[in-house]
Amino acid sequence: MRYAIYFTPRQDEPLARIAANWLGRDPFGAATKPVEAAGELSAAEVAFHTASARRYGFHATLKAPFRLASNETEASLRAALDDFAEATPVVTIPRLIVSQIDGFFALVPEAPLPALNRFADDVVHDFDRFRAPLTEAEIERRSPDSLKPDEFRNLCQWGYPYVFETFRFHMTLSGRVSSQESPRLRLAIDSLFADVLQRPVPVDALTLFVETEPGAPFMGLSHHALGRRPARRTA
Repeated sequence: MRYAIYFTPRQDEPLARIAANWLGRDPFGAATKPVEAAGELSAAEVAFHTASARRYGFHATLKAPFRLASNETEASLRAALDDFAEATPVVTIPRLIVSQIDGFFALVPEAPLPALNRFADDVVHDFDRFRAPLTEAEIERRSPDSLKPDEFRNLCQWGYPYVFETFRFHMTLSGRVSSQESPRLRLAIDSLFADVLQRPVPVDALTLFVETEPGAPFMGLSHHALGRRPARRTA
């Protein structure tokens, strides 16, 4: 069993509904329609391009999937999430845009947001005590030879390469797409998300996700609203 700490909009928000329909899965367990055709893409093409993202559900990674430390429990993790969330203010992203990162499509902030990066840094740091150390096999699955020195250092110290100085907030919409297929996929994504991306996105909660067994889809387990008491201290 692995846990992960993500941001994802509430299930009833338009962005979450559109993303669930695009990916073909709602991580909160609600039934969704089969993947549908979009733009010039057939339903089969959409299903193919979204297969890797579908298992994780629509989200932005804050604390990457981890096995629970031997001295912690799910209950202690959820209690810590409540405490952290209650004392952490909401961060609003003025606008998300569609971008392509290392070949895959994702929604990213239109401009840098230092407050969002500080928030992500705090999540990584404050919840690292709940993470069991990576095994050699887990490190190997990250293809360490392909990582930059700072990414490899982050992997060893924090369990994930893309934290702190290498962090980039993103909400994944596809697997890696070839340069030949990218324009068609981009058009399909733009056609679905254009209207909803005109609205600000409040990062107003943390959601605990769980993978019950290796390879199982990640499911939303608990929702922890931010900002319910005065802002927490920052280092």
